[in-house]
Amino acid sequence: MAPRIVAISGKSGCGNTTVSGLLAKRLGVRLINYTFRAMAVDKGVSFEEMLRLANGDPGFSYDKALDAKQVELARERDCVIGSRLAMWLLPDAALRVYLAGSIELRAARIQMREGSDFAQKLAFTKERDESDHARYLKIYGIDNNDLSSADLVINTALWKPELIADFIAMALDTRNQ
Repeated sequence: MAPRIVAISGKSGCGNTTVSGLLAKRLGVRLINYTFRAMAVDKGVSFEEMLRLANGDPGFSYDKALDAKQVELARERDCVIGSRLAMWLLPDAALRVYLAGSIELRAARIQMREGSDFAQKLAFTKERDESDHARYLKIYGIDNNDLSSADLVINTALWKPELIADFIAMALDTRNQ
């Protein structure tokens, strides 16, 4: 029997990591959230350096390795996978969720998490969104601004993470399959 996968995607600062963790705990399944942030720790470089390396890699080997590892892990057993591209890379997931939020909201969340100046985090977030979008188009032909493949799109400005996890669990339980 194929594993039941919940794929949660969203841009930086949308609450993806928080909501994915809450949902995995609630469902009692494995959480997969291996990101460039985790890869940076593994490689002993800063997150900014990891992004620079990935953006400067003409063969996109960092992206491809990261994404392939996530898909491989997701296919092993029931899980919640939280990643920028999860809902596109796992089109057969039991539920594909996109967490949305304005760039200002996301930058404010990133600032709260990492510190620094809001204007700097806003500029960094805009730059990262543009860079990610261009990379995903080039590597996979994925337009991460096209949410048509999402089963559920949630504006994370409207609810707390715990309630968002509840919404997703309810959607999973009541979905016609």
